[in-house]
This record gives sequence, C-alpha cells and structure tokens, in this order.
Amino acid sequence: MVALAGFAGLAAAGVDRAAAVLGMAPGTVVVRHDLTQLREGIVHRTVRTATQETSAVLELAHGCVSCTLRMDLLPLLCTLAQRESVDRIVLALDPAFEAEAVCQAIENVVVAGVHGRVDGPAGRDVRVDAVLTCLDADAWLADATGDDTLAERGLATADDDRTVAQVAVGQVDFADAVIALGADDASGALLGDARAKLAAVLARLVPGAPVAWVDELPRLTPALVETLLTRIPADSRRGRVFDAHAPLLRGRPPLTGDCGVELVEFAAARPFHPARLHEALDVLLDGVVTARGRIWLATQPDEVVWLESAGGGLRVGGAGRWLAAMPEAELAEADPERRAMAALRWDERFGDRDISLSILVHEADPAEIREALHWALVEDDELRLVERAPERVAQWEDPFGDWHADPCASDEATGQPVEDAKSPRGEAK
Repeated sequence: MVALAGFAGLAAAGVDRAAAVLGMAPGTVVVRHDLTQLREGIVHRTVRTATQETSAVLELAHGCVSCTLRMDLLPLLCTLAQRESVDRIVLALDPAFEAEAVCQAIENVVVAGVHGRVDGPAGRDVRVDAVLTCLDADAWLADATGDDTLAERGLATADDDRTVAQVAVGQVDFADAVIALGADDASGALLGDARAKLAAVLARLVPGAPVAWVDELPRLTPALVETLLTRIPADSRRGRVFDAHAPLLRGRPPLTGDCGVELVEFAAARPFHPARLHEALDVLLDGVVTARGRIWLATQPDEVVWLESAGGGLRVGGAGRWLAAMPEAELAEADPERRAMAALRWDERFGDRDISLSILVHEADPAEIREALHWALVEDDELRLVERAPERVAQWEDPFGDWHADPCASDEATGQPVEDAKSPRGEAK
C-alpha cells in the first residue's frame, strides 16, 4: 500500500494528482474518503481503478475521523487485499487524516466481520510500502510554524483541537518521500532564500527522504512519482510507528546550521523544576518548527513525560514509567532494546531517568533555547531534595500535574486513550 498525504490547497491537489497517475497502473486501486461533510456525519468514499470508479455515501452515527477509520477504511483495506486482481492499494488521504494514525490503526486495530477473513488487524493483510507527502512549497513552513487550529480553518469539527502545524509537521515527519509543489523550476533549483530554508528544514526533519521539486501539477507524471518511490531508502520507516523511547534523531540529519535552520539537542541527567519549565516553554513556541522528547519532572519521579510541539502549539503527556520505577514483573516485559540503551547510561541514584530533547529551529536562537532550558533544571540543593526527600519535592507547584487526570479522554486522530497515545494530547500551554 502507498499512502498519499497532503494539507488542504495545493498539497491536497497534489495528492489527487499523484493518486490519479499511480492509478493508471494495472492492478492498482485508489481509495479516497472525502471528509468535507464530516460535521454532518457524512463521508464520501471513492474507489477507483484504471477502468472503473465506484462511489458511496457513508452516514456515521458519530461524525469523526476515528469512526471513519475503524468502521469503513480498515475493513475496506482488508476486503481489497483479498482480491487477486489487486496488486497495489493507493490511499489518497483527506487532509483531516494523519498518515501516522492510519498506519498505527492498520497495525493495531482489530478488524472484525470481513467475509472470509479471520478477525485481526488489517496489517496482517496490508503492507505499507511507502508514505508520500505532498506539500505547498510556498505555504508549508508558515503552516508548520503557526498556531491556527484545523477547526479555525474549517478543516475539522469544533471538538477536534489539532492544530494546522501539528498536522503539517506530522505529515512530513512521517513521510518516506516528499513532493514539494510550487518550486521555481522543474529542475528543482532553489532560486531564493525561502526555497533554501525549506530544503534545510526537510533535510533535518526527514533526513534521507527523497524530495521531488515540481513547479506545477501537470509535471507530476507517472514516471516522476514511480521513480520517486523507487528512490526511498531501504531503511525508511514505511509506516512504522515509533514509541516515545525510540531514538529522537533518526537517519543522519545534518548537525550544522543552514539558512538559520538547525537541530538543537538538549540532554540533562537531572530533572526539570516543573514551575520553571512551564515558564521557559515559550522559547519552544516561536521560531521553532518542532520540538519533541522525553522529560523528567522532579515532582513526577516515576513517570516519563513526553513533550511535543509544532509551531505555536505544545502538548505534554505520559509515556509510561521509567525503568527504574518499574516493579520486577513490569521490568521483565520492557522492550529489550530500551533496557540495553538504558544500561549504557544507568545512574546508581536515579537509574535511567534523564532529559532528552530534539528541537528544530528555523528562526530562534539556539543559545537562548539552551539557556532557558538549563535555567529550568533543578539546582544542586534541589537535586539533593529530589534524591533524599521526594515527599517534600512532591509539594512543589506543578503546572503539569493534571495531564493524566482524564484517562478516558480519547484522541481524535487515533481513537486511543490519551495515556496510550504516542503523542499525548494533554495541554501544557
């Protein structure tokens, strides 16, 4: 299966064009769900091959992205995969769909009731060969660094609190290959600072992913798209969803700056003071494309806290326990690779607890970010309290203390409980 993703506007037109040219190949089926009427509980589904097209109108009791995914898309993928005439499925995703959430659902959500098939995840029958993201070269960076919500843009229901930046960054971050539409010429020459900056961001956000620079839609030909797919590296993620304990820097991104774009790594072997961290977080919301990583809060010594930002929005949530806080039975079930990596940096006092952040800046000053985050760390006298008097530390002001207050809250994109989601939805700022 090839998943095509792209934000509204030119990028969405690119998704439609790429789906059309890929659909010309014999044995290819193109699937698209149009979610523009999702507010009314209506979804338009189109299934197309090189020779025919069928359409259906779905009426959902609950008009949400996750319902469309579970109730129609996943069973349809299983049905198509059983047909001998189908060699490849092309999934043209509506802008409201996130490719990562779709791939996660393919691997984990049990599909029941498909005729002739034993109940189980769609991933048993469908393999994700590539995720290809289209973006508008002129608008993507502004979208990826803004703070509009999808609902404010008219792209989602009012109860969907995802931001445009979250979706724009997530679509590219999860891509195996990228089509940048609106480039200055068909050769891909970067004829201005804006193009050079976008190229620098892509090189650090998705290192190794091939990028096709296309000045206009008619140049998006079958040969171009098929060739782009063949250029995807063998070790690309191809739909794999990494958990919060995976390496933050994947591939081999440039570690030097270019056009003001730079990857800032921040690591510390002591926790953050929660109140000071909350005050310092503004440095991640201006001039930063995305920040993500694991944080250790002095007031929550057992919990790994996941932090993730996109543009002007930031969220925190739970990513399980530190290994050092696990009982023996739980520790025995922990991922062996995580345990091996933790053993390399194990501290006799605090175990595997640490802070590890990766921050992609495009206008911010890396020195100011590092200074603000260092200021938020506990000082030496506070660290002694963390070690010797955790009951006193637990009384400190903690603006992050409520992120796990509602374990029944559901993530709109994945349908998972918040505490189980890779990128939890608890608001920090």
